[in-house]
Amino acid sequence: MSESEAKPHPRSEFADAQVRAASRKQTRRSFTVAAIAAAAGYGLYRWIESNPKIGMQPAALRRAIEANAAVSRALFNERALAPTYPVNLAEHLRINGLIGLKQAILPESWRLQVVGVANDTSFPQYDSDVTAWKYAYSRGSESSEGDHFTFIPPEPVIDPIDPVVTSSRDPSHRYAEAGPSKSSASAATPGLLLTISDITKLPAHELVTEFKCVEGWSQVVQWAGVRMLDFLEAYPPAKKPDGTLPRYVYMETPNGDYYVGYDMAVCRHPQTLLVTHMAGQPLTQLHGAPLRLHTPTKYGYKQIKRIGLIAYTDIKPDDYWTKLGYDWYAGL
Repeated sequence: MSESEAKPHPRSEFADAQVRAASRKQTRRSFTVAAIAAAAGYGLYRWIESNPKIGMQPAALRRAIEANAAVSRALFNERALAPTYPVNLAEHLRINGLIGLKQAILPESWRLQVVGVANDTSFPQYDSDVTAWKYAYSRGSESSEGDHFTFIPPEPVIDPIDPVVTSSRDPSHRYAEAGPSKSSASAATPGLLLTISDITKLPAHELVTEFKCVEGWSQVVQWAGVRMLDFLEAYPPAKKPDGTLPRYVYMETPNGDYYVGYDMAVCRHPQTLLVTHMAGQPLTQLHGAPLRLHTPTKYGYKQIKRIGLIAYTDIKPDDYWTKLGYDWYAGL
């Protein structure tokens, strides 16, 4: 190799120097931008975390969730129908979630409390205090199609206003870390006390739709019962002074361990069912007998089992999982 071939060309050395200088400049700039971005991101994180909590979520994140729900309502018509399937694709729904179902209720003791009904005193089922109704529970374990209960002795509920006084209208302790609902009917609330026959006398409907859980699983299920829309027409909500319906419907299990709030539009959806049967058989206890809700446009945590109270209200009601950080809207 000649001396001229071994020695780098001056132009090449100059070009390499330019590349190295530009690279150092870009590297410094990149590190500066990255540092600023990291500081800004950390500052944003600290700001979000310093927000007061709303339902276990910082207020900023809760507002973002509510904004997403508003967009969903605008883009997806609340009356759009969920897909339906042939019955041969239906499965037995897995048991998931026992809040409000810790004890087997005696069927003959079940009543559906309905509050806020128009002209409620005109109904034969009217009661001046629906909250005084006492539910009865089995004191042993029982099994039915895989349902199994272990009796859990009731514990007293301490009145938060007067800790010395024990509440008499809630004989079972609350298993939920979300705590008691603020929307439960207070003592001496008038309304209707309906039996299951008062509900099943309404037109029967069947539906095969997909049950979707927020945990990420889904199943096609055969449901049967009565449409919530027909229930609302049979036991209509009292209208507001301006002639419009109240905006919300609130439901809870007997004694209020589990509770859910809904927009009135969801309950008037033609596929929202008050379910009495699944897979051609009456509901079992752990699937919410004698009455549960199915609304295929919402995630499963909105589909309350063993309904004990339905209340019509114009105040946005409490919601069990929303208090634990979930979305109140829960739209699919």
